[in-house]
Amino acid sequence: MVKDDFAIPRVNISVVGRFHAFDLARELQTHGMFNRLQTTYPQFLTKRWGFPASSTVNEPHLEALLRANRKLRLLDHARIDLTVQRAHARRAARKLVGDADVFIGWTGSSLEAIIAAREAGMITIIERGSSHCSTWRALMADENRRIGRNFDPMYEFWQRELLEYELADYISIPSKFVRDTFIEHGVDSEKLLVNAYGVDLSSFRQILKEDKVFRIINVGGFSIRKGSRYLLQAFSELDLRDAELWHVGNVSPDMQPFIEQYGNDRVFFHGHKPQAELHKYYSQASVFALMSIEEGMAMVQPQAMACGLPIICTTNTGGADLIGDDNKAGYVIPIRDVEALKAKILNLYENRALTHEMGQNAKARVSQDLTWADYGARYANNIQKLVRARQKCT
Repeated sequence: MVKDDFAIPRVNISVVGRFHAFDLARELQTHGMFNRLQTTYPQFLTKRWGFPASSTVNEPHLEALLRANRKLRLLDHARIDLTVQRAHARRAARKLVGDADVFIGWTGSSLEAIIAAREAGMITIIERGSSHCSTWRALMADENRRIGRNFDPMYEFWQRELLEYELADYISIPSKFVRDTFIEHGVDSEKLLVNAYGVDLSSFRQILKEDKVFRIINVGGFSIRKGSRYLLQAFSELDLRDAELWHVGNVSPDMQPFIEQYGNDRVFFHGHKPQAELHKYYSQASVFALMSIEEGMAMVQPQAMACGLPIICTTNTGGADLIGDDNKAGYVIPIRDVEALKAKILNLYENRALTHEMGQNAKARVSQDLTWADYGARYANNIQKLVRARQKCT
């Protein structure tokens, strides 16, 4: 444990899968804080990120179970997820407690580890990339009702997260939108650490656009939660000449009726692409659009901005934190507001010079303080403050 104000805190990180945990671990490593990483990813992948075997706890059997069940759907999907999360958290309680000052875990898979870490005197931080779980449930239930579907997520997931919120010392979140949802549900603002995600500027960079087609791009999941049907509807109703809509990523089966209703020969689905290739697709677009009903901060937004695109996003994407109050890098609109989306698209379509200017503003914006190095520096600074405050009280 830390013995004086000059000691560098040691941090253990726990995650099912990867999310941005590997980026966080790498950045904390540059600040001398990283101690150990637990992940369901196999060791050969963590080694590629520069983490030696001695600093990782790998659980490939859990990752294999998750992926096999999602692909084959042999067992109840939610039940398997819950089983994996509990097993991961219990192992973290044994492997990541006692040899560091700070424990960082992802919500849903950290409860048992938080309890053990608190008993060991560690500072506990949980990562929540979306809105408060009660807000998330309400938004998704409402959206599913609008299309005549039931939405009933497993009760145990909800209760587990609520306990994690209560027991953790701090909750790290990516945007003011998420912060507001936690405050609405009674969480003390002093417990919330707001830190916008970063982007790798070496991977996401603008290259030459090969044509003059006005192209709207959306990257990531194409689903109910992402509000994809509203984007399809807006593009169809605008019916702009020499314009295209591109989607890069996986398409949920739930979207098929909307694709049949609003799709046309100017809507293109490119499927999943490796991250190393995404900048090529972003760079052939004119604007990035995301109509998500709920998410804390979509990482595809700073990626698109780094490739010179203005963004149009909803209030519930964390995009407002990226764009800034002056709206010089994009527009923020209400969820489900097709007319507002159409108006913003049309404005950019009719003002190509403005589109270019906003895209360059977006690129400059992310290069100033929205890289992963910036994210890591803010996180390291937060940890130093929290550890020193703890020392003064002991």
